[in-house]
Amino acid sequence: MNVLALVKGEEKYIFLFNDENRKTTLRQLGRYASNPDLSFTWYDAAVMSQKVRKLTRIEKAMRSRYRAVSSND
Repeated sequence: MNVLALVKGEEKYIFLFNDENRKTTLRQLGRYASNPDLSFTWYDAAVMSQKVRKLTRIEKAMRSRYRAVSSND
């Protein structure tokens, strides 16, 4: 499970995601950015989407390393 958080003034945005719901999380970033009632901007969405992708790559690398170590035992 991955966690991303953004605090903007009184608003707090917390995203929990994994491989199965990564695309849904990315779509939600766009929905928040397009909502004029929120302070969440398209810049915020771009930065957060990069972090989602980076965390996903890290998670996949860690899983493959774990499998490699486990299979060597």
